Amino acid sequence: MEKYIEIIDAVKSFGSVKALQGVSITVKKGEVVLIIGPSGSGKSTLLRSVNRLERLDSGRILIDGESVTDPGADIRHIREEVGMVFQSFNLFPHLTVLDNITLAPICVLKKNKDEAIETARRLLAKVGLSDKEKAWPEQLSGGQQQRVAIARALAMNPKVMLFDEPTSALDPEMIKEVLDVMTELAREGMTMLVVSHEMGFARAAAHRIIFMDAGQIVEEAPPETFFTSPREERTRKFLEHIL
Repeated sequence: MEKYIEIIDAVKSFGSVKALQGVSITVKKGEVVLIIGPSGSGKSTLLRSVNRLERLDSGRILIDGESVTDPGADIRHIREEVGMVFQSFNLFPHLTVLDNITLAPICVLKKNKDEAIETARRLLAKVGLSDKEKAWPEQLSGGQQQRVAIARALAMNPKVMLFDEPTSALDPEMIKEVLDVMTELAREGMTMLVVSHEMGFARAAAHRIIFMDAGQIVEEAPPETFFTSPREERTRKFLEHIL
């Protein structure tokens, strides 16, 4: 498989805090890579750097061979091709579900309205919410709002999907419905970089797990190896707390 996301020696500080200390990761096309680690380990900063929500102090990031980090990079084009789903759902409260999903394809990609609506309805069916297209965000559960957020990101037909702890704000009974959608995306071959501590998803869908601490990669392995025989003591201690 070809390299699709290349993160090369990423460095980022916030004042005296070193969020990323020379992190390098390669994600192949169709691969699902899960990043875990304690709070403050740099995992969300790394993810946000992939679509330039954070600007690295040094290092390079490429997506499908195109630089994200060069000064002349086309940020708008990058964000069209990199879908991102956050902890909070960030739906527009004054727009219906259908309008939330069609807004960017119409305004940014210049799709005609009928085509955008057709795509939105197909994606709503995909995330199990065909009956909610006329609903307002406030009428939806947290899990439903997050599934709409995933559909909205997919409506841009991204090459890559980034998920930053997408279930952390959800009640336990709503987590599965979001993870089911993510697992199906993984099965379909979507390239995904995911920050999450949902170990069931890790076992079901991840090709590799990366454990970060203090802005560095401590360990990297396939799920079957990572959970059963981690090499590093720091990894073992972390897993004791989350498993």
